[in-house]
Amino acid sequence: MSTAPRTALSTRPPEDDRRPGELTFKELLRWTWRQLTSMRTALILLLLLALAAIPGSVIPQEGVDSLKTSNWQTDHPQLTPVYERLGLFSVYDSAWFSAIYILLMLSLVGCILPRTLHYWRGLRAQPPAAPRNLERLPDHTSYETAEDPEDVLERARAVLKRRRYRLRPGDDGDLAISAERGYLREAGNLVFHLSVLIVLVGFAMGSMLGYKGGAILLVGDDYGFANDLTQYDDFDPGSLFSADDLDPFSFTIDDFDVDWLTEGPRAGMARGFESHLSYRESPDADEKTYDLKVNHPLTIGDTDVFLIGHGYAPVITVKDGNGDVVWSEPTVFLPLDQSFRSVGVVKAPDAEPTQIGLEGEFYPTVAFSEETGSYYSLFGKDVDPMISMLVYTGDLGMDDGAAQSVYSLDKSKTNMLENEDGTPYRIDLRPGETAELPEGLGTVSFDGLQRWNKIQISQTPGKWIALIGVVLALIGLLGSLFIRPRRVWVRARREGDGTLVEVAALDRSGGGDTSVVVDELVAALRGEDKS
Repeated sequence: MSTAPRTALSTRPPEDDRRPGELTFKELLRWTWRQLTSMRTALILLLLLALAAIPGSVIPQEGVDSLKTSNWQTDHPQLTPVYERLGLFSVYDSAWFSAIYILLMLSLVGCILPRTLHYWRGLRAQPPAAPRNLERLPDHTSYETAEDPEDVLERARAVLKRRRYRLRPGDDGDLAISAERGYLREAGNLVFHLSVLIVLVGFAMGSMLGYKGGAILLVGDDYGFANDLTQYDDFDPGSLFSADDLDPFSFTIDDFDVDWLTEGPRAGMARGFESHLSYRESPDADEKTYDLKVNHPLTIGDTDVFLIGHGYAPVITVKDGNGDVVWSEPTVFLPLDQSFRSVGVVKAPDAEPTQIGLEGEFYPTVAFSEETGSYYSLFGKDVDPMISMLVYTGDLGMDDGAAQSVYSLDKSKTNMLENEDGTPYRIDLRPGETAELPEGLGTVSFDGLQRWNKIQISQTPGKWIALIGVVLALIGLLGSLFIRPRRVWVRARREGDGTLVEVAALDRSGGGDTSVVVDELVAALRGEDKS
C-alpha cells in the first residue's frame, strides 16, 4: 500500500500583492518624516512663517490694540467676517500660525540631529588618504630637492600642524601626508540652524508664559496705576499665564514733557517725549522715580513698562436740563494724525430730560480751511486748543448690559440735534467757554486741558533665550561664511638622485583660491617662508 508523499509546509511569506509604487503605512510615515525634515522643507516653512506674520503687522490685532481693531472692523464691515473666520485679528494665536510654527520646529530638529551625528563622526575620522595622482586635482604643483623624502615630510608635518591642520600618516609605505582643516564651518552651519530653533523656543515661551497689556493714564492723576487685571484697558495673556505671576508694583505719572519741532519741514511734530514716574515695586517698598522714554522701559522684576503714545484729554462738564452735573472729568481724545487732531466722545446717560451724547474732534492749534470748509490742526502743541462736537439725544444703549467702548458712541437709537436749516448742530468751544444746548437740554463747557500717556506693560520670559539665539545665529553665520574647509596633500618620493615633492590642495566648499595655499606651503617647505 503506497502513501502519498508528505508536503512540507512553506515558510515563505505570501506574495506581495501591492500595486507598483504603493507604500505601506510604515513606509508612508518614513517618507513623510524624510520630507518634513529635509532642508528644503525647513526653508519653505521658514518663508511661510515670515509671510504668515505679515497680517499680524498690517491688520490691527485684538490683543495689541483692541480699540484700533474695533475701529477697523467698523470701517470694513464686509471684510470683518472673513478676517474673523481666518483668525486675522489674532494671527499669532490662530491654529494655522501655530501649525506652521510647530512644523518648522519639528523640521529643524529633524535636520539638526542627523547632521550633528554625521558631523561628530566626521570629527573623529581621519583625513582621507592621498590620491594616487595628485596632478588631477585643480591646484597642484611639484618641485625637486636634494633632501631625503623623510626630511621633507617631517618639515611638512611641522608646517601643517603650525597652521592648525589635522594630519594623517601615510599608508602602506606611501610617503605622503594628508591634512585637513576647516571643520568648524559645518559647526557654524549647525549653530545657525540651532539658533533658529532657540529663537522659536524663546518666542514660544514668551507667548505662552508672558502677557502684554495696555492702559491710558492721565498725567498728574493721584490714583495712578496698580498692576492688577482690573487696571488694564486691554490685556492679552499667554495660554499658561496666571494672574498670580503679576508683579505687585504701582506707579503714577507726575509730569510729562514734549520736545516739539518748531522749524523745518517737520515743524509741529514731537521730536521726543518723556514721562516722569513715581513707582513702588511693592506696597511696602520705598517710592522711587524714573524718567520713562520711548525704547527706554522701566523694568520692575520680570515686567517691562513702556511709553508708547500720548495725547490730550479736554476737561468737559455737562449739565442737564435740571442744572445737575452729569459729566465732569478729563475725556481722553485719541489722535488721528501727527498734528494731534483727535476724536473723542462724552456719554451722559443720567441726563434729564433725555440722555446726552457728544462726539467730535479736538484741535490743539485750531485753524479753518476755506477750501474744505472744516477745521484742522496746525500744530501738535496746545497753542490755541478747541473742541468741535455734535450732540446726540436719546438712548445711548448703556442700560441694556452690553459692554461698550468708552471711545465710541452707539448712535443707533439716538437723534442728532440740527439747526433750523437742517444742518448738524455743532458746539465749538475753547478753554473756559460754555455752550447752552437748545430745547433746555442743558449746557456743555470746556474747563481745561490735561495730557494722557499710553503705557504698555508686558512680561516676556523668553526674551533672553531669543536674544541668545540671535547672537548664536550671527556667530554661526560668520563661521559658515569665513571658515573654509580645505584638504592638503604632500607626497615625496625618490626620483633619480633627488626627491620629487608633490603638493596639492582642495577647497571642499568650492570657489576658494587654494593655489595660494599651495604656493605658501611650497615656500615653507623650501625654506623661503620664515613665518
